[in-house]
Amino acid sequence: MPEARTPAQIEADIVRRREQLAETLDEIGVRMHPKTIIGDAKARVASTVDQTAGRAYVAVNRLVTDVKVALCHEDGAPRVERIVPVALFAAGVVGVVVLSVRRRRR
Repeated sequence: MPEARTPAQIEADIVRRREQLAETLDEIGVRMHPKTIIGDAKARVASTVDQTAGRAYVAVNRLVTDVKVALCHEDGAPRVERIVPVALFAAGVVGVVVLSVRRRRR
């Protein structure tokens, strides 16, 4: 059989639980405050943007390194045998774009 509690113990328990409930409600109030919600959302967006920008930087850096390796010797001298075809291709693409723009204007 459980021990009978005195009215003073019951009252102390009620006071303690009220204080706990008040703390919990305060925490919920802070978490649900619009400024807190907006701040958390801003932090998540900033983190996502930072991660995306970091990935983009790494990808671009890797691409530039790959192009440099493909178009230059180890000593940094250009590989003419590879640069000339790339330059001719680029000039051809630019020429096609210019011709298509001129034809649209007519």
